[in-house]
Amino acid sequence: MKIVVTGASGNVGTALLRSAFPDGPELVGVARRRPPHEREPYDRARWVACDIGEPTAVARLAEAFAGADAVVHLAWAVHPHRTDPPLTRTNADGTANVLRAVAEAGVRHVVCASSAAAYTPAPRWRRVDEQWPCDGLPTSAYSRGKAQLEAQLDEFAQRHPVIRVARIRPCAVVQADAAAELGDWLFGRWLPRAVLGRRGVPVPLWNGLRLQLVHAEDVAVAIGSIIEQGAGGAFNLAADPVLTAADLAATFGGFRLAVPHRVLTAGAGVSWRLGLQPLHPAWLRLADRACLLDAERAGRELGWRPRYDASAACAELAAAMRARRAGPSAPLAPQPPALRVGRPTHQSQRSSTRVPVATGAEPRTGGSARGAGGAPGGEGGEPLE
Repeated sequence: MKIVVTGASGNVGTALLRSAFPDGPELVGVARRRPPHEREPYDRARWVACDIGEPTAVARLAEAFAGADAVVHLAWAVHPHRTDPPLTRTNADGTANVLRAVAEAGVRHVVCASSAAAYTPAPRWRRVDEQWPCDGLPTSAYSRGKAQLEAQLDEFAQRHPVIRVARIRPCAVVQADAAAELGDWLFGRWLPRAVLGRRGVPVPLWNGLRLQLVHAEDVAVAIGSIIEQGAGGAFNLAADPVLTAADLAATFGGFRLAVPHRVLTAGAGVSWRLGLQPLHPAWLRLADRACLLDAERAGRELGWRPRYDASAACAELAAAMRARRAGPSAPLAPQPPALRVGRPTHQSQRSSTRVPVATGAEPRTGGSARGAGGAPGGEGGEPLE
């Protein structure tokens, strides 16, 4: 068996290479920045350096995909530095190039990483299954990008019914190896990581915050099961319990400082524009409105049960951040961006364009009863490079 993984040096890709394929298939990793191939787990794959957003990428990708039994598409620009390739080029254009190369190479199974962020916001404490509409949050570039990915996959599945399309929709994906990457997205350089989890450290969070986490190793296991079973359709992935503001404060600091969401969002907007910290306010809007996931389908059809509960995954991440742990690849060990007061360090996450919905129709749902390519199950089809 041959499996090709785009974004294989990122958060989920690293976990996938490490743990999901014990039977030793031929693995090919595709990454914009080739990782140290002599280092575990990257020594398990043959590597192809390719920027999937380049206009010329299709030919190189089709060559890499030739003879593959499955392609796993994980490459995604989540919260890139200002100097990285633009979000839309990597995400929308890159996905289009990957899917075109899948069709040209004659691959019969593709697994894509979508996200809980693709879902249309639901009532705060309702858990949604894979049938919930996937129109995203219009003011979040990440959410809208994942909703557009869902539309791309829907169209691809309709045009290529012989190709089985699966998509995972995880909540926030964490592991110790991603501590430096996630810290680069969340905290300014001025914050000493050693203070995280110390008594007396205030953690400003709003009332009503709820957060789902899943460990990258558990996401990797789900992908491995999808490939092994030849599954199509959408699969939510999340671990219990749902974490509250009090839970997060206890893990990352000493006490919670209750601050209204609108105040935090306004402060993040000013400080992001000044380059004082990397977190764009759109992330706070998404954190407040992202759907909670019902992951029963993955358990029922894949036999998936998360090994790590959300509290344990959160504690692992916090401990790794305190220890300033970095992962073994460039995406997992990002270089701090240059600081220039008055200029953001990371690209904007603002999106004011609403995802189109057909006039007079209900919002596009997250799956049908048939599944991609006529497969039984649901309709066919995160942090990642």
